[in-house]
Amino acid sequence: MTGPISSHPVQRRRASQQHLWLCAAPAMTLFAAFWLLPMLRLVGVGASGPTGAMAYLAVLTNHHYLWSLVSTLLLSAAVTAVTLAISVVVGVFLQRHRIPGKALLMAMLTFPLAFPGVVVGFMVIMLAGRQGLIGALTDKLFGESLVFAYSFTGLFLGYLYFSIPRVILTVIAAAEKLDPALEEAARSLGASPWRVLADVVLPALTPALISSGAICFATSVGAFGTAFTLATNIDVLPMSIYNEFTSYANFSMAAALSIVLGLITWLVLALARSWSGNNGAAA
Repeated sequence: MTGPISSHPVQRRRASQQHLWLCAAPAMTLFAAFWLLPMLRLVGVGASGPTGAMAYLAVLTNHHYLWSLVSTLLLSAAVTAVTLAISVVVGVFLQRHRIPGKALLMAMLTFPLAFPGVVVGFMVIMLAGRQGLIGALTDKLFGESLVFAYSFTGLFLGYLYFSIPRVILTVIAAAEKLDPALEEAARSLGASPWRVLADVVLPALTPALISSGAICFATSVGAFGTAFTLATNIDVLPMSIYNEFTSYANFSMAAALSIVLGLITWLVLALARSWSGNNGAAA
């Protein structure tokens, strides 16, 4: 009598595990087919060149690849910093104030999310290219056209254009959860608006800023369409990968650089997830 009764929990546990595996099978199949196997193949191709696995160190030993990596990281870090600064000011303001046409303004701020990178690059050219608005205006005022669309400045503006909407939405959502009583208490104790921002608002927004900043950084590191459109005088790692693959048919180096770029992006996202979790717990 005791044996059959005690076996029921075991049978239920086994049935539950079988059901779990059946439910997970489609997801695991898709994961293996569309991520794991291609990634393993990419790793193998990266080590199939004349230098073997040393190709993965080329980004550190080759001056051209190292400069591409450093330029990519510095550009992405600058875009992330400026995006966070603008998004905090605009996001908190929009969340705290009711202004006429706020819904339309929000729609226009998020409109760049609908544009692919090539369109963003074309818009930068229309703004600061050889036939752009800024060039035409400076030509009339100073007799010389100011053209910077095909440089890192133009790429910076393009990345900034599609990064701000992503971060603003996150900041607005996080600002809705702020407790106004904490800010009122700080003001009643004599804190200036800047002290309230630094000591109350920003610490409360820190987890959201870290997570959205990491996504902004990762998007900028791997962005290709905008760089491809503006790539006259621009040397970033996605363009180096594209040139190795298409212009030189150096598939092993293109694969190795792709893996290195992916690992750097993954590391940034993993660190951000850890830091945002710790900051969230502390808050």
